[in-house]
Amino acid sequence: MEVKGATATEIKRHGSFTHPTNRTPKSKRLGRERCYSFHNYDDGTVEAPKMSFRVVRSSKFRHVYGQAMKREQCYDNIRVSKSSWDSTFCAVNPKFLAIIVESAGGGAFIVLPHNKVGRIPADHPLVGGHKGPVLDIAWCPHNDNVIASGSEDCVVKVWQIPDGGLSRTLTEPVVDLVYHQRRVGLVLWHPTAQNVLLTAGSDNQIAIWNVGTGEVLISLDCHPDLIYSACWNWTGSKLLTTCRDKKIRIIDPRKGEVESEAIAHEGSKASRAIFLKHGLVFTTGFSRMSERQYTLRTPDELNEPIVTVEIDTSNGVMFPLYDPDTNLIYLCGKGDSVIRYFEVTPEPPFVHYINTFQTPDPQRGIGMMPKRGCDVATCEIAKFYRLNNSGLCQVVSMTVPRKSELFQEDLYPDTLSDEASQTADEWLAGEDAEPCTMSLKERALLVQGGYVSGRATQLTVTKRNALATPRDREREREREKDDRSPTPAQRDSQAPTPAAATPPPAFTAMVEKQMSDLMDEIRKLKSVIVKQENRIRALEATVKAGLAPPAPAPPAPSPAPAASPAVSPAAEHNHDDDDMAPDEV
Repeated sequence: MEVKGATATEIKRHGSFTHPTNRTPKSKRLGRERCYSFHNYDDGTVEAPKMSFRVVRSSKFRHVYGQAMKREQCYDNIRVSKSSWDSTFCAVNPKFLAIIVESAGGGAFIVLPHNKVGRIPADHPLVGGHKGPVLDIAWCPHNDNVIASGSEDCVVKVWQIPDGGLSRTLTEPVVDLVYHQRRVGLVLWHPTAQNVLLTAGSDNQIAIWNVGTGEVLISLDCHPDLIYSACWNWTGSKLLTTCRDKKIRIIDPRKGEVESEAIAHEGSKASRAIFLKHGLVFTTGFSRMSERQYTLRTPDELNEPIVTVEIDTSNGVMFPLYDPDTNLIYLCGKGDSVIRYFEVTPEPPFVHYINTFQTPDPQRGIGMMPKRGCDVATCEIAKFYRLNNSGLCQVVSMTVPRKSELFQEDLYPDTLSDEASQTADEWLAGEDAEPCTMSLKERALLVQGGYVSGRATQLTVTKRNALATPRDREREREREKDDRSPTPAQRDSQAPTPAAATPPPAFTAMVEKQMSDLMDEIRKLKSVIVKQENRIRALEATVKAGLAPPAPAPPAPSPAPAASPAVSPAAEHNHDDDDMAPDEV
């Protein structure tokens, strides 16, 4: 038998292949067969054995690890809501942490600044204006002081949180959004348009609001059953929803049309779906055998998943939390004590498992910090706030190990900023815009572990006439544009000062001389005041000692008064009458 490229020594080394009767132990044979392999050709020749190596996938996020903060750096004594609604119960932004809590006589949630760690007092102020339990909350991505909440009382409320947190319980919202006939379990802000909010209720309706005017822009009635989740795509032009009928739908919200739909998961429990940055669809749900699984799909072929992977047999709903900067997906199940994270790449198998962060306590809810709130000095790429049943909000930091303390540009590309790229009217008119981004290297302020927004914008609501005609609305828009445009006086005040207006040196010297004279006068006045204070103290001491104060100097003789004309007795009598009261005689 001929062997291609093999020597007699190599064949002798593998006697187990050439002499089947002389077999080595199975353990050694399996190890040898893993390293060497033969291939038989039709002509009777055998290919030489080759050493095979397992190639490890190259990724800068392969060694990402999670680390829980100490209990002193977490938030304790929080009465997390016991509602059975499938929600994360937590929302985070670079300024505040909001958690839905148990409240008697209605629904409420607590808002904490990030520096208020430790044990939270039981009487801490709440945001409580709902008449029923709060089911979902969401921070505005374009204003870190504005948060929306949906409740079982069928009302959506938008709140303005002052800088520094709450000093008393807040019960007056900025605006009430009343449309749904049943409880509202989902609130979601638009990623690019200013003041555009999506709400979904148990009445199977989706409403898209302009919070700045308090009116419904679009209402969608294309779901036959309860809506589980909703997600905007990267530009906010498409909407992805999951429903109790086991289908996922891609909707054009401005046209109100369902572009495509497909069965997501065969299980009857709740499912979730999100848009990835480049347009792919990632879903989580349950199989027919109640096994938890995730899938990856393309929008054009929703019926045929690219990847379908079964994870375990737990019964908690999995929430996919996506980081568009790193293409990492974190799967957090309700009731789980682990956080699994995966990386999505263009190479098969497309969704790569990285690692699992484990804790001893199960989680009731979870919130994810935006990238502009992460600490770039420690290479932190994600930060989670886990809600435990014991009332502890545990902070978990996901970090890439790096030795250098410099800014890692490969870990922190330009991320989403807190600025809107278009207005609500522009989006409604059909315009699409990429989200505004920012560089963490230039604008990040390392204050207590991350970026802190330096501006606080007041949310104002302008009510519009519901009976106005299109022509009236066009005039109103033109009037608003005129109000926003600067006046000539403002333009003059904003105009740069020309170089020729620089004062000459002589004028500067004169001004400095006047300033020095004024300072001398102020010093003299101060010395006089000190002398008078000393004299007053001496006089007070003399009076207290019982000694008579020194006789004051005799006043200077005043000049003799001029002779006044003689006054008759009758005139004097008239003056006396003038001094008397009206009821006196």
